[in-house]
Amino acid sequence: MNPKHELDNILKASRRPFSTEERRFIEEAFTFAVQAHEGQERKSGEPYVTHSIAVAKILADMGMDKETLAAGLLHDVPEDTEHTLEEVSKRFGTEVASLVDGITKLGKIKLRGSHEEYFLENLRKMFLAMASDIRVVIIKLADRLHNMRTLDALPPEKRQRIARETMEIFAQIANRLGISEIKGELEDLSFRYLDPEHYEEMRKVEETYIREGKSYLERVMQQLRKELEGDGIKIIAIDGRTKHLYRLFRKLEKHDMEVSRVYDLIAVRIIVPEIVDCYETLGAVHKRYRPLVGRIKDYISLPKPNGYQSLHTTVFGPEGRIFELQIRTQKMHDEAEYGIAAHWIYTEKERGGWRQFVFGRKAATTGKPKEVAWVAQLREWQKEVGRDDEEFLRGLKIEFFKNHIFAFTPKGDIIELPEEATPVDFAYAIHTEVGEHAVGAKIDGKMAPLDSVIKNGQVVEILVAKDRKKPNADWLRFVKTSSAKAKIRRAQREEDAERESGKK
Repeated sequence: MNPKHELDNILKASRRPFSTEERRFIEEAFTFAVQAHEGQERKSGEPYVTHSIAVAKILADMGMDKETLAAGLLHDVPEDTEHTLEEVSKRFGTEVASLVDGITKLGKIKLRGSHEEYFLENLRKMFLAMASDIRVVIIKLADRLHNMRTLDALPPEKRQRIARETMEIFAQIANRLGISEIKGELEDLSFRYLDPEHYEEMRKVEETYIREGKSYLERVMQQLRKELEGDGIKIIAIDGRTKHLYRLFRKLEKHDMEVSRVYDLIAVRIIVPEIVDCYETLGAVHKRYRPLVGRIKDYISLPKPNGYQSLHTTVFGPEGRIFELQIRTQKMHDEAEYGIAAHWIYTEKERGGWRQFVFGRKAATTGKPKEVAWVAQLREWQKEVGRDDEEFLRGLKIEFFKNHIFAFTPKGDIIELPEEATPVDFAYAIHTEVGEHAVGAKIDGKMAPLDSVIKNGQVVEILVAKDRKKPNADWLRFVKTSSAKAKIRRAQREEDAERESGKK
């Protein structure tokens, strides 16, 4: 291993520029990690520090700040060497030490009891870390990604356990954070060990259909660039995108494994400078190629809950073949690939701080990026659920791992909810008092029962009665969010306590 070469690789991989001082800071952490792990080896026989270096390189590629890269380099030092966390704190500051400590605590999860108990405890620790400093979880994802890339060095039974944990927990969290590149690779690496037979089938599909499709897309992309630039549209980049193997398998399962029924097997991705260029490009594409009805999706005006923004359309292209196009700006592309981690990429040259982009809206902030709204909601939700394991797991599956929708108040405010949420969930998401005083609802201007299922993009108006003091216990039968359930139950307990008090 050539230390200088490895350090240069980390710095070159970074998607954000580092000052001379920042580079020096990262170099000091690198040197400290190399010295601390000297003589240690991985199961593969490689020097142990190669893992720490690989983690830092993944973080650099995501555009993370100097503290996160330093923590990535040092994340195993207190646990696996004679150097202490206090020493890390003295040399690199409390911020880096706090990140390293968070990773160390996550690493102390031990397999005990049933798979379900282990699963719950692991999830709890991950989500508590996420609620305190999102960077801890980003480092852990990078750590897990490199471990999955080198999983062959472990015994078969360990591979199975780690692959299952990765698929069930780490890939899901990467998805919730919007880090599609890491999510896709984690799923594919897990898929390889958990279902090798179908994995090989997908490899064959990739070799036959996707490889041929790439040749077709090359011709399409050349033609599109020429035509769009002829219309005066500036193109930053135009390239092809193929599905990850596990996503391809799940898609084919829905279509009886018939490849011909999957239209987004491969896609053209067009990156343009500004939002207005996205819509102009969409119009120019539709002028030349007929769009497939029902396949135009505007995730710019209505982003996905994890922040994803893009225009999607499926068209009948040259030679009568159907393919998908994705149109977005460079910032949207970075956020689509790296999710919340992309917040560290966009620096303000004049002020030396960070810009925050939450669901496509710029917040004028200085300093480091603040948490996205759902991370704050996560903290509150965990307080309400407490140690109720059943409610915790149910809530995770519904509120954080399930698809989400956006609904609007009559004033145009956006309320994010899990799929199948009801007007009562909507009411409590606005405010506890709105939920407690709700007596009815209008959806898109029409009266609707309180147990109706809200669909994405609908306008919901909650009708309230000031004289109503307590929520209806029957609502517990149909509300979906843990927050609404917890508040209804709390109100019921208070009512029961008042009733008992009145009897005395």
